[in-house]
Amino acid sequence: MPVARFRSVVLDCPDPRALAEFYSAILGGTPRVEDEDWVVLEAPGVPRLAFSQDLGHQPPTWPRKGDNGQQFHLDLDAGSTWAEFDAAHERVLALGARPLDLEDRAEKDFQVYADPAGHPFCLCRIEHPRPAETL
Repeated sequence: MPVARFRSVVLDCPDPRALAEFYSAILGGTPRVEDEDWVVLEAPGVPRLAFSQDLGHQPPTWPRKGDNGQQFHLDLDAGSTWAEFDAAHERVLALGARPLDLEDRAEKDFQVYADPAGHPFCLCRIEHPRPAETL
């Protein structure tokens, strides 16, 4: 029996509203401001994301280097075709994402970016398999 249920992924950042809006533009949903230091984004089919104000936030480094290494990242499904993947790439750049790794772009099924607060995330081209049979 589990001890707890999953509640949220929380990202520390200097501006919770701005970062919640960035992810809302990518994932959908509407940010809900709970107070000046805490904003929540609940979008259909996505784990709850929360954004906590940290005025001294130091963005993680990518790739993992030093004391402030990557820490964690989000993998986001950008579709199953190269056209969907390329369109998602252009949209996240327009929203303020910064590419962290464009090497071998044509050969990989993922691309690494930093959000406006510096957290790494990946857009992934996912070929969706057929659903597994239920036992």
